[in-house]
Amino acid sequence: MSVLDNIRDSRDGTGTNWPALFGAIVVCELAGIVPSLLTAEEVATWYPTLAKPGFTPPSWVFGPVWTTLYLLMGVALYLVWRSDRGRIRQVALAAFGVQLVLNAAWTLVFFGSRAIFGGLVVILVLLAAILVTMAAFARIDRRAALLLVPYLLWVGFATALNYELWRLN
Repeated sequence: MSVLDNIRDSRDGTGTNWPALFGAIVVCELAGIVPSLLTAEEVATWYPTLAKPGFTPPSWVFGPVWTTLYLLMGVALYLVWRSDRGRIRQVALAAFGVQLVLNAAWTLVFFGSRAIFGGLVVILVLLAAILVTMAAFARIDRRAALLLVPYLLWVGFATALNYELWRLN
């Protein structure tokens, strides 16, 4: 039995709605894929020229980490989407949408505009938006909030990296 087999609707205990779960994951993955495709040239040509702190991960780490984080975000989104909590659900989904847009915006600002300080501003707002999203998700399904913990930790790390890149360049 997989972890996803245990995802149940809190109202009636029905099984997983696989198309909806898949859709939620795809939406999240696209938030990473589309900006990455739009900024691939800057990632390949501009980013390597920057002075980097010693704790910068190797380039190959970012793809698997973000793919996993977007997967977890998609499952969290699905858990909240399935809720029947009305207004609380709407607020949680709106908060999720805001943080997802900020997530995509960071790539476009940092890489696309080559704006290290602009990226730092966006990522600081993103961190706050993730915390708001987690709080909203926790009111509906604690599992959904917990699924966002690795994302929060990684974005916290990315914020420190972004700050150091700004400081060094």
